[in-house]
Amino acid sequence: MIEIKNLSKHYGQFHAVQDISFSVSEGEILGFLGPNGAGKSTTMRILCGCIGATSGTVTVNGLDVKDNPIAVKRSIGYLPETPPVYPSMIVREYLEFCATIKGVNTPKIATDKVIELVGLKEVEGRIIQHLSKGFRQRVGLAQALIHDPSVLVLDEPTSGLDPKQRREIRDLLKTLAQGKRTVILSTHVLGEIEAICERVVIISRGQVVCIDRLDAIYSEARRVRIELDSPTPDIKDRLLAIPNVKEVHQIDDHHFTVASDTDVRAKIAQCTVDCGLLQLIPAEGLEDVYIRLTGAS
Repeated sequence: MIEIKNLSKHYGQFHAVQDISFSVSEGEILGFLGPNGAGKSTTMRILCGCIGATSGTVTVNGLDVKDNPIAVKRSIGYLPETPPVYPSMIVREYLEFCATIKGVNTPKIATDKVIELVGLKEVEGRIIQHLSKGFRQRVGLAQALIHDPSVLVLDEPTSGLDPKQRREIRDLLKTLAQGKRTVILSTHVLGEIEAICERVVIISRGQVVCIDRLDAIYSEARRVRIELDSPTPDIKDRLLAIPNVKEVHQIDDHHFTVASDTDVRAKIAQCTVDCGLLQLIPAEGLEDVYIRLTGAS
């Protein structure tokens, strides 16, 4: 679906993106993470044909962005961090305008469909600048969807929203990705990545530092944290007796960490069930991995 190979973007001596490569499969929601200034937005703008690359290639549905920019743009819906809306326009008029300039054959029908899909029916007759931030984000998302693209590229789609609005947008993205639509999602809200994505690309200082599934990232060190209601005196020895367990560390009376060479969570659960196992989770979450790999603080 999307192939990025050896992509670089230089501004004089500054290397915004340096030789990055990754791919996105059809129907996948990929989390694209990195600190401010890491090169995320630059990469997405190149992918969407907004700016050119210094070197490397980007293909979407087999088409090179550089050689076929118009055809690629027809297949992509792009929502930048600041939604590209005209504040003085009415919601419906703006969306019909977007449909027209994107070459949609039936702008009114397309607008009806996207208003229903994104949940804008109650505000379709209002001026955009009078809407709440949540509804303005929905309008921005609607313009990205108006031409029914197979690829969505979303840069901080929930920026500035309250928890309820973030949940609504997150649920909407899950619905949109069902089927064959591919989504690249960039956000600093790591909980959204954990809730929506199965795989992430982490970029730092213009270079990719991690490409992996979330479950693989969590289990990279094979270290889990357990909470026991009533641990027995010999529980550490019992845990150490599990094949491939390398280390058991007792944090306090009820909490332990277990490090192993393989995934032994099922064995740990069996071993500790008589101790009242309350919790068994990865000792390192996505936030810890992100900070470790990027040096962010």
